[in-house]
Amino acid sequence: MPALPRYTLRMPASPVVPVDPRTCPLCGNPNGCAMESAKTTGQAAQTCWCVNVGFSAELLARVPSSAKRKACICETCAQQDAATQGVHRV
Repeated sequence: MPALPRYTLRMPASPVVPVDPRTCPLCGNPNGCAMESAKTTGQAAQTCWCVNVGFSAELLARVPSSAKRKACICETCAQQDAATQGVHRV
């Protein structure tokens, strides 16, 4: 009986989707990042809402690795997390 040819299954490469630093990586809505806004508008950076907020480890763990340190979590997601944690953070 002749040997059967060997086949290799190749999965197509996943497209690399660029991270939009103006979009929340959790909900996809605008994140309101003042520092990113300053970059795009050329205006002086205002203090961002997030500098005085604590983020839970659970919330930060939900950020996809591709967006870590590239896109900010929005205030709404931070508030929802604070509510579920029973802490007022925002």
